[in-house]
Amino acid sequence: MRITSKGQVTIPQDIRERAGLMPGTDVAITYDGRTVEIAKAKKSNRPTRGEQIVRRMRGTATAKLKMTTDEIIKLMRGE
Repeated sequence: MRITSKGQVTIPQDIRERAGLMPGTDVAITYDGRTVEIAKAKKSNRPTRGEQIVRRMRGTATAKLKMTTDEIIKLMRGE
């Protein structure tokens, strides 16, 4: 494996999957003078993509539709 001119290296897919390194995963890189280590970063305070979507959508259905949850479910079921 080689490092690109931009300093990038590809982590093999099987290793990424076993380590749980999915796209968007934050990693920590450390160097002890001899060894470079890549590890999952501790949980960041930054919201995940899913959390951002939910935050953006929260409350929009009730504010615009003025329908209860039961009414929305009935509408979705075609009742």
